[in-house]
Amino acid sequence: MVTIRLARGGRKKRSFFRIVVTNSRKPRDTGRPIECLGFYNPITSGKETILQIAEDRVYYWISRGAQPSEQVRSLLKKKSKNEVNSPKKTDDQAVTA
Repeated sequence: MVTIRLARGGRKKRSFFRIVVTNSRKPRDTGRPIECLGFYNPITSGKETILQIAEDRVYYWISRGAQPSEQVRSLLKKKSKNEVNSPKKTDDQAVTA
């Protein structure tokens, strides 16, 4: 079975996660994943990106039968909620200099 889950990276107390598609029988951080779909960096400072997901590829893999983990499911909800709440710029708001 194929799963969409987090693969841990980084050093001790400074975790960094990649969102990957992999075989569910493989251990978390070993081997090469089928595809890397994004990253999640819970420890960021300043204007660094916390979460980046290729949502079209995630939904492609889900349509092919991949099962997202609970954490990936919650990250997808967080990502979609942030996109709904963020203001969109229109042509009227664009600044011409």
